[in-house]
Amino acid sequence: MTAGLSSEHGLDGLPENLHGFALLHRAMRRDAKKLLAVAPKLSSSKRARVASWWDQVRATIDWHHHTEDDILWPELRAKVPGFAEREVDMHADHAALDQAMDAVTAALRLDDNAALVEAATRFDAIIHDHLRAEETIVLPAFVAMGKRAYGGVERRIMLSAPPGVLAFLLPWMFDGAGSGRAAALMPLPVRLIGLTALNFRYERSYRWW
Repeated sequence: MTAGLSSEHGLDGLPENLHGFALLHRAMRRDAKKLLAVAPKLSSSKRARVASWWDQVRATIDWHHHTEDDILWPELRAKVPGFAEREVDMHADHAALDQAMDAVTAALRLDDNAALVEAATRFDAIIHDHLRAEETIVLPAFVAMGKRAYGGVERRIMLSAPPGVLAFLLPWMFDGAGSGRAAALMPLPVRLIGLTALNFRYERSYRWW
């Protein structure tokens, strides 16, 4: 399988058909850093808005990981020799990430920035470590699976998104990626919705930033 693929420092060098998956990982890293930056100075008046935004981020990450466990990993087990042996570690990583996100949710319910800083620091470290380790396994496996097979699985994954997750997901993953990137990856009808009405809702969720 192809080695050395990563989205950590951008999409250059990745096959174009993997850019959608990579943009999801990019969005997780970006928002972990945003949470970490705001945690020490979060005012009581903004806490509820940040908590609402976080609930949307958390729901999207949860959906992403469930689709990996339920759709993507089984397909890779069936089509890519050697994947099953490497998959075990990723399940443990998902459990650790769930615990880190639970801690952020709990900290946002308290008027205690010290607790939020601790939880945000742990989440940031775990999400970066998890995505780095996951990509060393799955990005080469996607290449080995083949572009056509991967495209079919990706469509199944997107169709599995609940409406609430999908409405947040589209502008979230393309935030900062540029309209050209969206144009390359999204069908025209979806692109028009994702970059207009959905963007308006998405930007409202970020007004605390």
